[in-house]
Amino acid sequence: MKEFQKGKMVPMPSTALIPERDLGKIPVLECLHLGIEFGGLKAVDDFNFTVGKTEIAGLIGPNGAGKTTVFNMLTRVYNPTHGTIMIDGQDTTGKTTVQLSKMGVARTFQNIRLFTDMTVEDNVRVGMHNQVRYSTVSGIFRLPPFWKKEKESHNKAMELLSIFDMQDLADVKAGNLPYGAQRRLEIVRALATEPKLLLLDEPAAGMNPNETADLMENIVKIRDEFQIAVLLIEHDMKLVMGICEGICVLNFGKIIAKGTAEEIQSNPEVIKAYLGNNSMEG
Repeated sequence: MKEFQKGKMVPMPSTALIPERDLGKIPVLECLHLGIEFGGLKAVDDFNFTVGKTEIAGLIGPNGAGKTTVFNMLTRVYNPTHGTIMIDGQDTTGKTTVQLSKMGVARTFQNIRLFTDMTVEDNVRVGMHNQVRYSTVSGIFRLPPFWKKEKESHNKAMELLSIFDMQDLADVKAGNLPYGAQRRLEIVRALATEPKLLLLDEPAAGMNPNETADLMENIVKIRDEFQIAVLLIEHDMKLVMGICEGICVLNFGKIIAKGTAEEIQSNPEVIKAYLGNNSMEG
């Protein structure tokens, strides 16, 4: 397996760990005592986690541990019962999902959510809604400002698709793509929103080992090229341990461990709760 260069993890004044290169920069994500209850049941409780400005971080744990619930709170699909979420130093309390997107949070889903009857390029361009600017009049009458923006959007979509070598598939309907290509397209569409924080929910699900290896390279490439942070939920431990710098482990809605890949792999509680039943081979 290819070795990826990871940043040295160092403590912040708050005791949170972030990559050394991100010291002195406002963390892109700070979760403070975050929690949510459904009918009196605590699905997530006292979740505290920080992600540095350009960190690749992992959120792992058994099925039902609360990982996707955390993502739903970060994107305001669910409103937390208590706690605070800071994005780039700004409190997100009271924000909507659309406002979170404009603040720089983008995500993919466990179950792929593409516009299957639209082309690959049009799916990407849907993600550019935050950036496309022209007047209603220009749009209705197809005035020069409209065509200028259309050309810019096309060029940007093709540039983003080239990250995964998908530019030649621009005119193909998204629903006709193989499963792995649909996964990649969803990531490209998320990148089209120009995020500061990219949330990937099981990006390697359904991929073969070669596709997963390519995905690992591309996640690192995305981080380096766009200088953004990536937080991923994933069960493939080779992927998690291969590229994640800081890792948080959830079990029954509570954090049982935080640290580097090396620390997590040797943590007895994590091995008992999760890794023992989730071999590094998978």
